Amino acid sequence: MEIAAEAARLRAAAEAKPLKLPVNRRVDETHHVVTEDGLGVWFTIQISPHARIQEALFERTDRMPDDAECGAWLDQLLPGLEPVEAAGLPGAHARRFEVFDRAPSEAPLA
Repeated sequence: MEIAAEAARLRAAAEAKPLKLPVNRRVDETHHVVTEDGLGVWFTIQISPHARIQEALFERTDRMPDDAECGAWLDQLLPGLEPVEAAGLPGAHARRFEVFDRAPSEAPLA
């Protein structure tokens, strides 16, 4: 599987169908790919009145995805950006990375 091509497809799907917050997060399969070796990759863009969040989630059934495999995808999904890894649950087999296009601290209080 070519990472660049699949990453481009995931980015296009996320741009075409961004999630509008706050809502129940229902993500269709166009935002998801599973590689030949079993790495699940989800990519979404979430929008609210105050922020745009790009999120990449990597998951495996047998172990935590490693830095190299996540990094290869992040370079293609979020080119030129610096994603931050979100805290995860101990023992989880998933890793989540986010980029906030506008810092939540800059958003006006509701």
